[in-house]
Amino acid sequence: MILSTSILSTPILSTFFFFHFFGFGFVMYFLPSIIALARSKRDLLAIFLLNFFLGWSVVGWIVALVWAAKNDVPAMVR
Repeated sequence: MILSTSILSTPILSTFFFFHFFGFGFVMYFLPSIIALARSKRDLLAIFLLNFFLGWSVVGWIVALVWAAKNDVPAMVR
């Protein structure tokens, strides 16, 4: 006899997999912004906006990631 219910048909397991799948995608998509926030970048807003609007393209995501990982040039005080 074959059971017609799937293991993912229970609400708890399907919710578990749903949030882990989309949670991981959310973190990966905003990884450049998270890195910029952790490194206290001066251009945090610009990196976030680039990541938000152009992160869907691989080029925009890589540019935001490199920008977030790059060291800030020290500000010159006159």
